[in-house]
Amino acid sequence: FETVFLNPSLQTTHHTSTAAPLVQVAASFPACCSARYNLALLAFFGFFLLYALRVNLSVALVDMVEPNTSLAKNVTSNVCPEHSSTINVPRNTTGEKYSWDADTQGWILGSFFYGYIITQIPGGYLASKIGGKLLLGFGIFGTSVFTLLTPLAANLGVGYLIAVRALEGLGEGVTFPAMHSMWSSWAPPLERSKLLSISYAGAQLGTVVSLPLSGLICYYMNWIYVFYIFGALGVLWWFFWMWLVSDTPEAHRSISHAEREYILSSLKDQLSTQKTVPWRPILESLPLWAIVVAHFSYNWTFYTLLTLLPTYMKEILRFDAQENGFLSALPYFGCWLCIILSGQIADYLRQNRNLSTVCVRKCFTLIGMIGPAVFLVAAGFIGCNYALAVAFVTISTTLGGFCTSGYSINHLDIAPSYAGILLGITNTFATIPGMVGPVIAKNLTHNNTVGEWQTVFYIAASINLFGAIFFALFASGEVQDWAVSGYRLRRNWK
Repeated sequence: FETVFLNPSLQTTHHTSTAAPLVQVAASFPACCSARYNLALLAFFGFFLLYALRVNLSVALVDMVEPNTSLAKNVTSNVCPEHSSTINVPRNTTGEKYSWDADTQGWILGSFFYGYIITQIPGGYLASKIGGKLLLGFGIFGTSVFTLLTPLAANLGVGYLIAVRALEGLGEGVTFPAMHSMWSSWAPPLERSKLLSISYAGAQLGTVVSLPLSGLICYYMNWIYVFYIFGALGVLWWFFWMWLVSDTPEAHRSISHAEREYILSSLKDQLSTQKTVPWRPILESLPLWAIVVAHFSYNWTFYTLLTLLPTYMKEILRFDAQENGFLSALPYFGCWLCIILSGQIADYLRQNRNLSTVCVRKCFTLIGMIGPAVFLVAAGFIGCNYALAVAFVTISTTLGGFCTSGYSINHLDIAPSYAGILLGITNTFATIPGMVGPVIAKNLTHNNTVGEWQTVFYIAASINLFGAIFFALFASGEVQDWAVSGYRLRRNWK
């Protein structure tokens, strides 16, 4: 049990005798209608829209370019027979078309990450100074406004579109560090897994919904509405966020006194009052670098699949475009379910089964990285068994959801006061796979042979395996001495 619930004057030898009553204290503040769970729900919808805004261009771009200038088509594999029957539904063709070559489209798609990587660490630092509410709110608001401007930018020229996408990346870059920073003030230690998994599960569901929905909007309406619909929803969300959310429990207008005291007392010995950021101890912290390696490794597989799974479905398994959209989204639906459930399980193990924080974080990270590696490699060896291929890729991505209650929130365990900054550091490194992973995978699959795809899966699985082992060896579940006032080591567990 986490000793932060104990009176600071009590010695750790009193741990056993006080643990049971304090678990009852935690249980006496129900989740329903509480301010902290309302924050998690609003954050869920925010990250839902954030990922919908991120992935919609990759779908719309297919309709935005003239057929003769589209991306150079890879050779379709003839190993598997055509699987899907052609669906003869009238397609809307009123959208503007642009003559962008393959390189130009690459720059358009990649420009988001060049903006995204820049604001990770500044976002974490700003959140620690001005609070996460404004930063997260205006990050999503700005991304939504630039999404609404995307059709206009495309009409003005490709340079304007690249600039708008880079600005969207700048806006999204501050969001995860800002959210982590807010949870450092809002999440009682024994509820971290549950609260953060609810918040960040929105990202996976946003991917699930926006991939097929963007395709349907393009097919039946016009590609411009992909940007108008999701952009407008983002602006609407911003009004609710600014009205209902506060940076800290102390500043919240409608939180009950009992809930406020419960949250504040649970975090009493975990936060620092230092005005300056201890940059050197942070950068020398081995537990932080364990998170960096795990985050980088996980994102390599995540971004590679996010970008190239539709290609694998089409060129190797030979599904048609409409089926492809739904089947490509299926793995992320599984991941969303896993994130929600694993968050509940993780905190149950810590609170009711007295498992240490570091044990839970390491076990969940190992499951969430080694499991996907095994099924990803297996997916390359099942030939043309469509059902098994979809099942293996879905299981692989689903198991990755365990990482949300593993390395993904470990920043809050080791340094709650600087969680936003730490996430900014790890997410900076973890954005690199989004820039180079799909490019490397694309270069390895010129001929779209099963053997080439096996190589892609091998690389992703190997990187995952390395990240899991590194995290298991060097991760920590304790608040680090440099992260609390007076440099005293506080432990999340015995």
